[in-house]
Amino acid sequence: MTDELREQYDVVVIGGGAAGLNGALMLARARRSVAVIDAGEPRNAPAHGVHGLLGREGMPPAELLSIGRGEVRQYGGHVVDGAVTGAKAGEGGFTVALADGREVKARKLLVTTGLVDRLPEIPGLAEHWGRDLVHCPYCHGWEVKDEAIGIVATGPMSMHGALLFRQWTSDLVVFTNERLALPPEEAEKLKARGTRIVDGAIERIESENGRISGVRMAGGEFVPRTVLATASRMEARAGFLQDLGLNTVEHPSGAGEHVPADPFGRTEIPGVWVAGNVTDLMAQVGAAAAAGAMAGAQINMDLVNDDTAAAVAAYRAR
Repeated sequence: MTDELREQYDVVVIGGGAAGLNGALMLARARRSVAVIDAGEPRNAPAHGVHGLLGREGMPPAELLSIGRGEVRQYGGHVVDGAVTGAKAGEGGFTVALADGREVKARKLLVTTGLVDRLPEIPGLAEHWGRDLVHCPYCHGWEVKDEAIGIVATGPMSMHGALLFRQWTSDLVVFTNERLALPPEEAEKLKARGTRIVDGAIERIESENGRISGVRMAGGEFVPRTVLATASRMEARAGFLQDLGLNTVEHPSGAGEHVPADPFGRTEIPGVWVAGNVTDLMAQVGAAAAAGAMAGAQINMDLVNDDTAAAVAAYRAR
């Protein structure tokens, strides 16, 4: 079920994940007219469950979003299916364009479109994403505990991942894949905890019955593994903001590109706010939802200030 898109709202939320829905919930409860426009491409769709979220541990991602949509509607908010292609500033706010030709006006925008994961281009790898190919030990570590795990290195941050995943298994292999140069002191840390290091390029990932069976090296060696972990390059879904002069930039961590904002989600463009993975690449579902709530409250205060300024001007003109 989705709602009909009206011509104008106090706030349009672009993106209907945890951050967007929680932001919309705050705004709807503040008696603001709000519409969430969602393209239906959640990053965590392949995952079986959401983890580390108090009160919702293990809940399927689609179920969590369904509950969130219902809660937004409970307070009069609209949830609309659609892909946003552009946004322009104008008198009184913004005009948001959708791929199907619809347009909607808003006084403020909250952008919560998340990110896209760019995986290493290794044959046989991508099709396992979110199941037996994982990226975050806090999201998936318990589910793959004690399995034969392999770290597919993508750069220096892979050393961080290797140290972390050792907490969940004693059977760990690091594949440097010509992307990770380990100084002797770093290699020593891994070896001291029983972690094997395999140098050289990976040729492909091999599978059996739809599950990872191991890693075939370019030199011919086959290393059996049942789970692989790798760091994706994370890129914010924000190309539609370019007409507003708001562009993505490299994240300080080097993990990808994000939309910069202050701690409350305020961007450099007045009236445009961001929350969740579009600005915080490493945020889990709980952190993204909390950021959406914070941004929603701040947007409401911005609107209160605008409404008060207009009322004062009208009062003085009597």
